[in-house]
Amino acid sequence: MIIDVKVPQLSESVAEATLVSWRKKAGDAVARDENLIDIETDKVVLELPAPAAGVLVEIVKKDGDTVASGELIARIDTEAQAAASHEAPAAAAAPVAAPLSSAAAAAARATAMPAARKILEEKGLTASDVLGSGRGGRVTKEDALAEPARPVAAAPVPAVTLPVELPVGDRPEQRVPMSRLRSRIAERLVQSKNENAILTTFNEVDMSHVIALRKQYGEKFEKTHGVRLGFMGFFVKAAVAALEKFPIINASVDGNDIVYHGFIDVGIAVSSPRGLVVPILRDVDQLSIAQIEKKIAEYGQKAKEGKLTLEDLTGGTFSISNGGVFGSMLSTPIINPPQSAILGIHATKDRPVVVDGQIVIRPMNYLALSYDHRIIDGREAVLALVAMKEALEDPARLLLGV
Repeated sequence: MIIDVKVPQLSESVAEATLVSWRKKAGDAVARDENLIDIETDKVVLELPAPAAGVLVEIVKKDGDTVASGELIARIDTEAQAAASHEAPAAAAAPVAAPLSSAAAAAARATAMPAARKILEEKGLTASDVLGSGRGGRVTKEDALAEPARPVAAAPVPAVTLPVELPVGDRPEQRVPMSRLRSRIAERLVQSKNENAILTTFNEVDMSHVIALRKQYGEKFEKTHGVRLGFMGFFVKAAVAALEKFPIINASVDGNDIVYHGFIDVGIAVSSPRGLVVPILRDVDQLSIAQIEKKIAEYGQKAKEGKLTLEDLTGGTFSISNGGVFGSMLSTPIINPPQSAILGIHATKDRPVVVDGQIVIRPMNYLALSYDHRIIDGREAVLALVAMKEALEDPARLLLGV
């Protein structure tokens, strides 16, 4: 039987994608759920698993081709694989059983029961990684639980950076096409600049109390929750406190309407091998600092491995960009449409400041809030940033909600 391999259904906001790199070539045996090719959208790189075990008999679309949802890109012949498996009994009759070929072994382990498949996904495994004990070699839930988790290999990154060797000459140049993600980032940044009336307000924050809390409770926090107590949890909670006081900062523009959101979904800008991505912390106003830190750590790992999904990157009512991790002292972050504001945080450095008439050294951080002046007045923007400053300088406010 010939099985069509098609591009999976993309989200409504993604019209097309690019085929990055075929993992198999025509004539290769494939196992069910084995990754055939990486598909790059303007948000993420998706893996396309084989819909059935067999032989990849035809590749319709090659690397670099642009494709749409549901488009045919390859065909798999399941009978060709079945013929290989029928030869196994005859081989087994020999005095010394010949080992199965890698293709036949993969086919024998290719099917997982529904309950087992979720467990395998969480462990970074596929059905072909486990020797099933169920009927017909199917992987059962018990098989999946018994199999140790394996580290997930990072997805290959499209070659969008300069090669090591430039052309020979006195003034060498190298022309490299933008990746789909980089093109989309450029498009959205220009859109933000052209459509929003962007202003930025600044303030400085004394991080002494936050640093003291981390020093006092950091070790216990990590033992209790299994994640480090970082700064981002405090910044996110401070932002939530301000957005709850000033809902217009959490709103967006839709034509001539202002859309007030009854929820707070915060995008956290993180760096990935493919460029800047902004995964979303949903309903963050209902999360504890520990839950926020765990989710940020999870997104950071997924970004590094190229495992972020479209769902991870869709939506958001407010964003936070942390240039401080790269050493930035001050910046003016640009709004992520259709949001109306973004908070930029920077490196915390010891500086001389005046406290009660005395010059003292304090760990200071500059905050920058860029906002869309079409709907947010300077008063609301400044007061919202002051609310974040006050929450960070007196973290007890976050606990007491004052």
